[in-house]
Amino acid sequence: MAHTPLMTSLGADSSLARKLAMVAFGSLLVGMSAQISVPMFPVPMTLQTLAIMLIGLTYGARLAGATLVAYLAQGALGFPVFAGGAAGAAYMFGPTFGFLMGFVAMAFVMGWLVERGLNRGFGLFAAALIATALLFVPGTLWLTAVTPLTLQGAFMAGAAPFLLGEVVKVAVAALIVSGAFKALKDRVK
Repeated sequence: MAHTPLMTSLGADSSLARKLAMVAFGSLLVGMSAQISVPMFPVPMTLQTLAIMLIGLTYGARLAGATLVAYLAQGALGFPVFAGGAAGAAYMFGPTFGFLMGFVAMAFVMGWLVERGLNRGFGLFAAALIATALLFVPGTLWLTAVTPLTLQGAFMAGAAPFLLGEVVKVAVAALIVSGAFKALKDRVK
């Protein structure tokens, strides 16, 4: 169990049906968390990243990445899963596109780091922090491409206001998953 994501430890991803159920549940969780939003321009503040952290820290790389691809597909197909109930390809390719694409990378990298040993205690915090920091790269770069903002301006508008909140979400996610691992360990004894 040393480098095993939580859901694998529980046997939740042992069959195709269970994996599909996990993807469906995870994409629903991300979509619901997007509705808890503080409107900001050009990028709203939501609880999506907390949901993505929980998925990345518990599902493993491939399943976490697939979950976020499914979430984006749902939004592109018109399901109201984006912040404020937004949907459709037009919304996707707006100012938040870099962050939306970054969600997939964030979940995958987080799961990959968990599978490489950052799956307990401070390792969970480190995995979530590293992957979350990477989220701001495509988000900021896309903002510079589609707005008149400079790179510094895009960082100040699309990343800086979120940094403290993201560190808090990283700590919360790491504590939740750490507690779940401890409960699993205690249950197995």
